[in-house]
Amino acid sequence: MLPPVIVGVDGSAESLAAAEWAAHEAARRDLPLRLTHVWNWHPRQEDGEPVTAAQRHQARRVLRQAEERARSAAPDVHLYDEQVEGPATAALLKAAREAELMVLGSRGLSGFTGFLVGSVAQGVVARATRPVVLVRAEEEASDEHLPADDGATSTRTGYRDVVLGIDLGDPCDAVIEFAFEAARLRGARLRVVHAWQPPSPLGLGPGEIGLVNGPQRAEEWHGFLSAVLQVWRDKYHGVEVAETVTEGRARSALLRAASGASLLVVGRHLTERSAGPRIGPVTHTAIHHVGCPVAVVPHE
Repeated sequence: MLPPVIVGVDGSAESLAAAEWAAHEAARRDLPLRLTHVWNWHPRQEDGEPVTAAQRHQARRVLRQAEERARSAAPDVHLYDEQVEGPATAALLKAAREAELMVLGSRGLSGFTGFLVGSVAQGVVARATRPVVLVRAEEEASDEHLPADDGATSTRTGYRDVVLGIDLGDPCDAVIEFAFEAARLRGARLRVVHAWQPPSPLGLGPGEIGLVNGPQRAEEWHGFLSAVLQVWRDKYHGVEVAETVTEGRARSALLRAASGASLLVVGRHLTERSAGPRIGPVTHTAIHHVGCPVAVVPHE
């Protein structure tokens, strides 16, 4: 059986939005969709506490709501569900190992505070070995699409850009390929963003030239980016690619680029340090402050 798109559902608005997004993604990829509900999703329940009849009833209701939302979005997708025992993070990580990708919800917050990514979702993002997509509670199918000619929202127009944040100091094939494939499936343009910062004079060695002007340095980075992407352009020759090289902080560049995007793709190192799994500052900013769905792709 093909690996499914798996979505964790708990009855919340964000998990229902995630179920709808996951259904569309399963349809795009021609994959089955699995709805997964964890018994003790909520942290108030202690590990090992027996499941009650009320919880079983609640689980069935949660799955039924998510199934209705998913079937409304993509009626032809092969859909099935499962109920598993917690703790939630461990259960979802186990499920994710069987997935093409895992989809979870994140709750939107007003103002400048960004989005609330709960401990379960953040734990899955930090440890999963497969791609994880976070979808905000207010996400609708039309948000992925360009507005109609009259400015109205529509699901019949083309897709907005897929944005890939790339670190040219450590470009990763898995992350790049995920972004190209996402753009191909949508018929969308792929916008690849790299941010660079000039070296500090204190970090220059003897004989190094530290006074190269900004435009020349930007041109060098752009040439490097084009070289890295060439093999992927050849493989995905139908995908339009826009390259953006900008001076400044990567986090700020991604926030600007992802405004109005259909999907943002970022990477996360799989290597665990002594302090445990880390998301990284750029990915952390993306999942907490970017309004569109964010795909976090783990890599070596």
